Amino acid sequence: MRFPDSKTLLLPILLLAIAAASPAVGQRRGDPTIDPILVAAGFLDSHPDLRFRSRGLEEYGRRNHAAAVEEFKRAAWYSDKPSQAIVGEMLWIGLGLPRDRALAYVWMDLAAERGYRSFARKREAYWQQLDEEERARVLRDAPAIRAEYADVAAEPRLHAVLLRELRRATGSRLGSTVSPMRIEIPGVGVIDSAAYYHPRYWEPEQYREWQDSIWMELRVGTVDVGDVEQVLDPPAEPERANPDTP
Repeated sequence: MRFPDSKTLLLPILLLAIAAASPAVGQRRGDPTIDPILVAAGFLDSHPDLRFRSRGLEEYGRRNHAAAVEEFKRAAWYSDKPSQAIVGEMLWIGLGLPRDRALAYVWMDLAAERGYRSFARKREAYWQQLDEEERARVLRDAPAIRAEYADVAAEPRLHAVLLRELRRATGSRLGSTVSPMRIEIPGVGVIDSAAYYHPRYWEPEQYREWQDSIWMELRVGTVDVGDVEQVLDPPAEPERANPDTP
């Protein structure tokens, strides 16, 4: 017996890569979802792809896998490719929802539609392992899912939010402007407004280019976990006679 999909390491690597690939705002580096100034400034409120992905990661960390899948799907609805890949991976291994290799392929195909190499390689690996019935299901079920989650449908949703929130810039949600380059977040701190509002995080075309720069060359390793073995408890040792007993 082999462990199901024994070479799958995309999920843990994705989860690690997401934290490392978050935007560097000003001199800040690391995950914006845990940066109190960025959160208070509404960065995640203005980026639903990142907001729902963040919630998915939180639920995943709590081992609430079913809830995590739902949050990743919400991020995927805003064209978040890592979240689409995670949904595919969780479907493939049956984590948080029933295992469904055909649907897993459909979701990984969505994640790979921009040509991100790691997602494309995983998609091809999935296809090679599908049987004929599963491949038929892919052809049958993919159009409805693509109609809702593919870039042609999902990116305009995200772009509308980015542009709307950018127009609301410097409102009461962001506190007061200390200087042309500094914004004060009451009770939290000060942030560089030029970095926060850099076009790469708000202008749709540049935001897409920024995402491409992160995910196009994501490196994913593989490992073979080997055969599954049943581990039995060692047999109980026979009770020894008490040497002091006459």
